Amino acid sequence: MNGRVALVTGASRGIGRAVATRFEELGARVLAPPRTELDLADSASVDRYLARLDQPIDILVNDAGVNRLAGLVDTDDDLLRDTLEVNLIAPLRLARALAPAMAERGWGRVVNVTSVWTVVARERRLPYIVSKTGLNGLTRAMAVEFGSRGVLVNAVAPGFVMTEMTTRNNTPEQLQVIAKGVPLQRLAEPDEIAELVAFLASARNSFMTGQVLVCDGGYSVV
Repeated sequence: MNGRVALVTGASRGIGRAVATRFEELGARVLAPPRTELDLADSASVDRYLARLDQPIDILVNDAGVNRLAGLVDTDDDLLRDTLEVNLIAPLRLARALAPAMAERGWGRVVNVTSVWTVVARERRLPYIVSKTGLNGLTRAMAVEFGSRGVLVNAVAPGFVMTEMTTRNNTPEQLQVIAKGVPLQRLAEPDEIAELVAFLASARNSFMTGQVLVCDGGYSVV
């Protein structure tokens, strides 16, 4: 990644922070805007951030996401709109702004961080599942559109990872039960997911595109 410039959303914590750290270790220069600089829930903030960018972006990692627990009846229009804005619409708008320039230069990488819940389901995850499944669709559509011009687009779908979001949405007792349901008998660490993202975003990945790689310790196949 020497000489590459990467934009990583959600890099203040969890998987995003691990991705930014790993990219820097591999020689990339990482832009990791805080929410005060790039608020994905606010389209005007996204526009302002893009307007201020004064350098080419080689790698885009859409990691930031929100996961407010709700089922179908609990998912009112505001909750659905807010979730889609952060998890799907903002990533699409960032990709729409940055991918064409990658294609003009003949090289680019986009990695969307989605979720194992796009493969299997769980109660009270409806807005999250809908939005992240849409992000998988964006991944495939972009891969077809930009592949001939050197831009590879993939998604990583983590399972349970020891992040703030996971511990907020599950009690310690629930986490113990979850770990027992994973063939590896544990949750992932953020840097394990970051290693996969780094491969997909680097020059080492020369042929994989349009794929959703589930990284869940085997949880989805039990």
